[in-house]
Amino acid sequence: MKARLLILTVAILGGFYFVTTHTFSTGGQGWFTRAASTSSSQYGVPLPDGMQITDAHAAPALLPSEQNNIAVYKKALPSVVNITSNMVTFDFFYGAVPAQGQGSGFILNKRGDILTNFHVVSNAQTVQVTLYNKHQYKAQVLMTDKAHDLALLKIDAPDLQPATLATSHGLQVGQLVYAIGNPFGLSGTMTRGIISSIRSIRGPMGNLISDAIQTDAAINPGNSGGPLLNSQGNVIGMNTMIDTGGGANQNAGIGFAIPIDTAKAALNDFARYGKVLRPTLGAHYLSIGPDIASQIGLPAVPGVLVERTVPGGPADRAGIHGGNQQAYLGNTPIYIGGDLIVAIDGDQVTNDQDIAEIMDGHQAGQTVTVTIFRGQKRMNIKVVLGNAGDSGDVQV
Repeated sequence: MKARLLILTVAILGGFYFVTTHTFSTGGQGWFTRAASTSSSQYGVPLPDGMQITDAHAAPALLPSEQNNIAVYKKALPSVVNITSNMVTFDFFYGAVPAQGQGSGFILNKRGDILTNFHVVSNAQTVQVTLYNKHQYKAQVLMTDKAHDLALLKIDAPDLQPATLATSHGLQVGQLVYAIGNPFGLSGTMTRGIISSIRSIRGPMGNLISDAIQTDAAINPGNSGGPLLNSQGNVIGMNTMIDTGGGANQNAGIGFAIPIDTAKAALNDFARYGKVLRPTLGAHYLSIGPDIASQIGLPAVPGVLVERTVPGGPADRAGIHGGNQQAYLGNTPIYIGGDLIVAIDGDQVTNDQDIAEIMDGHQAGQTVTVTIFRGQKRMNIKVVLGNAGDSGDVQV
């Protein structure tokens, strides 16, 4: 009797199982259609019985562009570092408060030289470098160049992988670029974009960046000092600032990088002279248009009015005249009566940015021909360029 009851119970349960699974798992009338081959993912993730999925038979092939992205990342990542600057700030009550800044940089050689932005390490008491393998080292600041927003650091670490530096000469708008750095503390982040423009801008330190590389590759706080790379993974620039469009301090699709050739020139000066030689005329200027020029007795041409020369500086020694009479431009006091610079070595000068760009193409000690108007008389004056670092009173 008990055996019959057991057999009957098993039969009822078996029939119930057959009916329910047949009703809801086959024929397209139930909740799921069970895959014929398996009810589990080929990648090892168990699935509910009866759930249908379509698994790829193999990993999808990468597109050529994806393969290149990966190749650039693998090549460049070991040379990119995260930089933490430790400093002391003061609160409302003038109490000392520890603070940290974050930035990026890239390794130049196996000796441990690292290039970054000046503003990343400015005012830092100590600087720490973290490599891609998470090893950390205390860094020494070897060189700072505020005029170009550059800083050279050094760490003592084994098996360093230097970045490969290309040239920033001949870059084209539309060219593919990559940025790798430490945005918002997220180390090893790569973004991709194009060169949007080549233009001169004012950097975060108020410095002029000639031929800055504008890009739409996402650059955010923490990317400063990191490399901008071409499609071969070689460095063409140093990411240095973003234009937020007046919004929050984050990317708005416009970022700028210092051309790597500018950095190379600064490094070359440091290697030869132990400091960066920034060429200068040794004068302070005011950009004026034709209307103002004619009002003060000068030809109606655009140029830069020499308000004053630095005593003993290059312009002063060459005989260029500064202003000798105070006047007002709106509410701004200016000095008039000085020479009007209209060209240097034949390159037209209409504002102080033009002069700064011309200076970036020269070295201290070189001789340039400065074309001026003194009153209505046009003159050419030879000037031996000085070094801006020799006097804190020098503009350009």
